[in-house]
Amino acid sequence: MTPIVLASSSKYRRQILEKLGLDFISCGSDVDESRKPGELPEVMVSRLSIEKAAALGKLYPEHLIIGSDQAAVLDQEILGKPGGREVAIQQLVKQSGRTVQFYTGICVLDSKTGRCLSDRDVCSVHFKTLASSQICNYVDLDQPFDCAGSFKSEGLGIALFSKIVGDDPNALVGLPLIKLVSLLEKFGVKIL
Repeated sequence: MTPIVLASSSKYRRQILEKLGLDFISCGSDVDESRKPGELPEVMVSRLSIEKAAALGKLYPEHLIIGSDQAAVLDQEILGKPGGREVAIQQLVKQSGRTVQFYTGICVLDSKTGRCLSDRDVCSVHFKTLASSQICNYVDLDQPFDCAGSFKSEGLGIALFSKIVGDDPNALVGLPLIKLVSLLEKFGVKIL
């Protein structure tokens, strides 16, 4: 089987990919993740997932490289990783009682042939109306400082939502496995 590389240094994406039982290595790519002027968030995540995989093509010339990128979007504003407590609280206050779209781009690149297939997932997160004490308690307990949108849906963050609408619960954490399995199968990778 062609060796697999996950073009990410995210521990969350690694944990999700491990669910498939595949042997893989993980390596971050040095890609500028800036949004281009006028670029829609859903277009940006598709472009960046491909760029991240392509950036590792020279390092791994005979591999299947998985690229992924995600954006949390509220009113066309991208909510990045907060990096600290105050920004996390501000983001969650903005999201309270609202719906946030999570766009995730996913691609698989065969670095030997140059063949690249990609897809995109969208997931809607409906937030409960949250009291400031709930937000502060959540941020202090889960410390979601390295997560877009300031929550960990696989942790206590799930208590912030009234519902999640999407095809794949893994997509919210940054790697849509259902779409990834479909792409890998087109490269001859059998999961089961």
